[in-house]
Amino acid sequence: MPVETPHWYTSSYSGNGGQCVEVATNLAAPHGIVPVRDSKNVSGPALAVPAAAFSAFVAGVRAGDFGSA
Repeated sequence: MPVETPHWYTSSYSGNGGQCVEVATNLAAPHGIVPVRDSKNVSGPALAVPAAAFSAFVAGVRAGDFGSA
């Protein structure tokens, strides 16, 4: 089985303030995870978030469930 490489990206909504995370959604369907990492430390660790949990988080953000900063 070939090992897939995460295709990292930062949201277009992220400002240039350096407080960003990157995600690799290309692994959601084949592996059931969405890796998340600190954009300032790309060689550092990444969290492997279950795809369903990541989807629920994004839905909550879109719905405004977490308030504003």
